[in-house]
Amino acid sequence: MPRKQKAGKVKLKTHKATSKRFRLSGSGKLLRTKGGKSHLRRRTSPRTKALLSEMIVVEGTSIVKRVKRLAPFMKERK
Repeated sequence: MPRKQKAGKVKLKTHKATSKRFRLSGSGKLLRTKGGKSHLRRRTSPRTKALLSEMIVVEGTSIVKRVKRLAPFMKERK
């Protein structure tokens, strides 16, 4: 016998890949990590490798809106 469905809203869930790639700064700006850090870095200079660790501010309003929809519970970093 099938179960009855519960009445009410559907539970919001965070998109885990989005929450790992983006963060909010203290001022509320959306920051993203840089790509190309996983492999094939043997010949890159130490300066280039250091620059890959920086986070960049996301400026596109449509991307910011999409990320906030995918990760509604994203908190600001202290």
